[in-house]
Amino acid sequence: MTDHPYLVVRNDEEQYSIWAEGRDLPAGWHDAGFRGTRQECLDRIETVWTDMRPLSLRQGG
Repeated sequence: MTDHPYLVVRNDEEQYSIWAEGRDLPAGWHDAGFRGTRQECLDRIETVWTDMRPLSLRQGG
């Protein structure tokens, strides 16, 4: 089974997810600049998303 390429995406609250490459991104989500297999993208998110709180909460609300 081939793992299709994915993108790491981020929203304005700096929350991360993965998205299948080639599909339109949902409103409010942006390419975070990393592409790879599903697992590579999940590993990248684990590395960069160290504070799970939304940006607005981290900034004091």
